[in-house]
Amino acid sequence: MLQQTADITYWIAFTAGILSFASPCVLPLIPSYLTYITGLSFSQLDEEHPDAKVRLTVFLHALCFVLGFSAIFILLGAIAGIASSQIEAYLREGLEWVAKIGGFLIMMFGIHMTGLFSFRALLGEKRVQLHKKPSGFIGTFVVGIAFAAGWTPCIGPILASILMVAASSGQVGEGVGLLALYSLGLGIPFLLSGLLFHQFLSAFKRFKKYIRLIEIGTGLMLIAVGIMLMFSLLGPITMFFYQWVPVRG
Repeated sequence: MLQQTADITYWIAFTAGILSFASPCVLPLIPSYLTYITGLSFSQLDEEHPDAKVRLTVFLHALCFVLGFSAIFILLGAIAGIASSQIEAYLREGLEWVAKIGGFLIMMFGIHMTGLFSFRALLGEKRVQLHKKPSGFIGTFVVGIAFAAGWTPCIGPILASILMVAASSGQVGEGVGLLALYSLGLGIPFLLSGLLFHQFLSAFKRFKKYIRLIEIGTGLMLIAVGIMLMFSLLGPITMFFYQWVPVRG
């Protein structure tokens, strides 16, 4: 049962990463991020059939950027897991309270994202800005670290919610795994948007009118996850899911 519960939380973490990419704070800024980290012009990126050199430059810089923010997110996941394991060592019922408090905060983050109420004072915007990009691939990696260290309010609630789930797990490995999958969900679309930039712009023009709906849907997902953590429903719901969707293992 514990393994099955972990499976569904991993899927939640991966989905959360994709939803973070689609958030109003990230998706519209993808062209700016890509021109900034690659040093290429917008017209070079927007060529329908870019040459191999351009594709390789975009891929390598995008990969370094993804590795940069992934390193910070995974480190945060490890810290959350370590903190929860320490609570488990000193207080047997500690993780239950971590789950309940974390669930409540996740629910508040979800309500904030739906727009029903605003909790700006709780979330606060913390940004690290690099006005001049350090050169080379190492510089791009540093920009990725800065992006992770200065996430904006609409990506913050999603990330904080995954960290709450990691903190309630009581395992360092699971904390690392959850944040690695979150980073993967955020990183894969970023890599694809760089490699297929022309197609990305065309798709974005059609998709941008749905961004607010995606944000509301993300908020509702966080509210549901928060309630499940608060009332210890994640395990039973996972078991119910597995009864209807058999998984071989």
